[in-house]
Amino acid sequence: MQELTLETLLAVFEEIFGFWLFWGMVAAALAVTALFVYVLIRDHRLEARTLVRAELFAPVGAVAAIVFVFFMTSSGLRDMGGPIDVIMLLGIGAAGAVGLTILAYTVQALVNPPRR
Repeated sequence: MQELTLETLLAVFEEIFGFWLFWGMVAAALAVTALFVYVLIRDHRLEARTLVRAELFAPVGAVAAIVFVFFMTSSGLRDMGGPIDVIMLLGIGAAGAVGLTILAYTVQALVNPPRR
């Protein structure tokens, strides 16, 4: 592989996760992002109490994302080969933590809107 392009990344992700699962995850991420933006516009701010409760889900999201990727790639920690693998592992964990925190905040804000 001489260069890294968007088409190459899409092909790799579709190969790892399968066409429907990958694009389903993309659609779910876009839907959660749209709902989060809706909540921010509706409330005009982040609610501190809701955000702190949502942040409690961050470690769960990090571990779940790492386990999911290890399951989909049929690999594990024993297959870690170098620094780039550790960087990718940290990135996957961070993405899972942020994603589940945003999802938890959005669900809480939609279920219990702030009082005015």
